[in-house]
Amino acid sequence: MPKISKKGNAVPASPIRKLAPYADQAKKNGIHIYHLNIGQPDIETPPQFWDAIKNFSNKVLEYAPSDGFVDIKEKYAAFFQTHYGLKHIQPADLVITTGGSEALMYTLFSILDAEDEIIIPEPLYANYIGFAKSGDINVRPIPTTFENNFALPSIDEFEKCINERTKAILVCNPNNPTGYTYSYEELMRLKEIVLKHDLFLIGDEVYREFIYGDQKNYHSVLSFPELEQHAILIDSLSKRYSACGARIGMVATKNKEVIQSVLKFAQQRLSPPTLGQIGAGAVFETVGADFFNNMKEEYRRRRDTLVEGLNNIEGVKCHIPGGAFYCIVQLPVENSDDFCQWMLSDFNYENATVMMAPASGFYATPGMGKKEVRIAYVLNVDNLKKAIKCIEEGLKAYKNK
Repeated sequence: MPKISKKGNAVPASPIRKLAPYADQAKKNGIHIYHLNIGQPDIETPPQFWDAIKNFSNKVLEYAPSDGFVDIKEKYAAFFQTHYGLKHIQPADLVITTGGSEALMYTLFSILDAEDEIIIPEPLYANYIGFAKSGDINVRPIPTTFENNFALPSIDEFEKCINERTKAILVCNPNNPTGYTYSYEELMRLKEIVLKHDLFLIGDEVYREFIYGDQKNYHSVLSFPELEQHAILIDSLSKRYSACGARIGMVATKNKEVIQSVLKFAQQRLSPPTLGQIGAGAVFETVGADFFNNMKEEYRRRRDTLVEGLNNIEGVKCHIPGGAFYCIVQLPVENSDDFCQWMLSDFNYENATVMMAPASGFYATPGMGKKEVRIAYVLNVDNLKKAIKCIEEGLKAYKNK
């Protein structure tokens, strides 16, 4: 029988979704699942998004331009100019994409050839590995540690990873999966490295609205004039407006060659979602600071509830995330993959259990993260408390099994 490609074999399964069959079976058995495995917000999508789609009066659902509708690019650029002081970003510097995932994939394909290397701090967003594998690109992980709260290592450590095949550094800020937010000093360190070695610096900044300290201390990779030809911003509506299914993302850079290359990939898939852009245009125009402030405060309550509850469980350790809505949690287990699967297949507490993402899937280095899980605090406070109790009782039962 015909065989699939080496590339098809090499692309890893999602650590976020690979336990789905066990969760599905648990649900069939009548077990309630608290989903802490995936970053799916439960905050309601702004009504302006739905109203715009309902009022869409075109008789034909046509293709959009490959780089997105002009007015959406204008509103997207205006958003960054107004809210983040990126006055130099213009509509011509943007390509609208089918979610942040496509934005990142097209960016990688535009700046790295097969066997080229990209440096990414680990633990890292698991799909980065899959995107890289799709382009035969090598991920060179640079370790950050739980003990140091996942802060960036020194310039010396970065330079140990740089060789003739190194073309870029990618940082997710605020970080998925750790929740770490990079400081101005850390970004200055990255600026020095990319200028010295003539590299690209990609900033995956889709969680920029979820900063639990002073938002004024946040700096985009596009904030540094010296990086005009080096910096590439990846963005998405998914988390900002709780509109993951709209699939509207963006690549932004002042580097015209990068934008033109990304556009050529975009042309191959014809167009980004038309209806998603219609909804996006409405929320850019009408959704204000109150929405973001209320959303951030809700996630702050969830974060504090989760961190306090987990740290009260014997043997569990969890830092306070500075941003996003994720955290890496150390558990008193030897194999979190086995524990997470067991929680779904063999355990329930008061007819409920918890689905988590084993952290091993967020490391490019084999063998790392075996005692860790990634948790997304996307449930309301009451359900988070119930989920924490499930984890506590599950760890007791797992220890004695």
